[in-house]
Amino acid sequence: MRAPAFWWRSPGPGASLLQPLGALYGAIAARRMSQHGMRSPLPVICIGNFSVGGTGKTPFAIELARHLLRIGERPAFLTRGYGGTHPGPLIVEPSRHSARDVGDEAGLLARHAMTIVARARDAGASLAAKVGASVIVMDDGLQNPSLAKDFTFAMVDGETGIGNGFCLPAGPLRAPLAAQWPFVQAVVMVGKPRSSGQALKEEATRRGLPVLPANLVPDREVTAALRGQRVVAFAGIGRPEKFFASLQTLGALLVAQLGFGDHHRFTMRELARVSSIARAHNAVLVTTEKDGLRVKDVIRPAPSNQPDPEGPAILGVRLLELPVHLQVWEETELQKLIARALFIRRGSGAEPARG
Repeated sequence: MRAPAFWWRSPGPGASLLQPLGALYGAIAARRMSQHGMRSPLPVICIGNFSVGGTGKTPFAIELARHLLRIGERPAFLTRGYGGTHPGPLIVEPSRHSARDVGDEAGLLARHAMTIVARARDAGASLAAKVGASVIVMDDGLQNPSLAKDFTFAMVDGETGIGNGFCLPAGPLRAPLAAQWPFVQAVVMVGKPRSSGQALKEEATRRGLPVLPANLVPDREVTAALRGQRVVAFAGIGRPEKFFASLQTLGALLVAQLGFGDHHRFTMRELARVSSIARAHNAVLVTTEKDGLRVKDVIRPAPSNQPDPEGPAILGVRLLELPVHLQVWEETELQKLIARALFIRRGSGAEPARG
């Protein structure tokens, strides 16, 4: 699904027409969030967001796991496996499981640490404890009440914030903002905050919540390869236009750009189309790392744990994937928050945060 453009503008006729449905959806979501979930024997650190769409949750989960590994922890990613067919719980094996099986996010996470896919988050947490993990990093799930969280980071896209401030389907919010704040212990602001992003930052500060500034940083080698290169870009993510704008900023010469819905499952016909456009413009194809996993389901069914150094090809046209990582500017503050998250469970014996 592609997010409607009116979600990111001041409320207009489209949003107003859907607002009654949004209010109903928000009330149900808020009531659901207030339920108490299972308490895992392991600390649970959740990375969520207030609204739908890409905000950098997966890159931040990877960054968080990197810090945990560095201090001797054994993190296990817990994800629903959105877009995959397997309900779980299962441990992702990149040599066996494709994005079609477990979703693109799980495939990407599994390159960095143990990854468990489970639509029932409590069952996934139980499996993590059984197989020797020491801490759970929950990729998404702020609004899911089935598993209690000890600490939750809310990711915010500084540019779009919460859009028009309405709940689905009138706007991008997954639940009323006021109902979500009590479940959040810190905010990660990705990119320079504008309008509603700045308002969210100020509200977090008023509530005494730390706000960590961060940026998505593209891979240096791929960036160098793209500079001055004629490219046809395509992506099936929350906001494809953000990816296209990033490519232009990096110096790539975009001759065509094709956006698809989030977690889009590509067909060979669609890939043949984009490769035909690239051949006509003597260009290379460029997509995101997540999209690359789904593309490989079509052009190379056997998944690989490591990306091809030269990149795969679609009908003879070279395909480049642009990996990104999330850079948190205040790493010392992040380390303190991680220590605090672990202490909540191990040090004080206090009950975890609701949700």
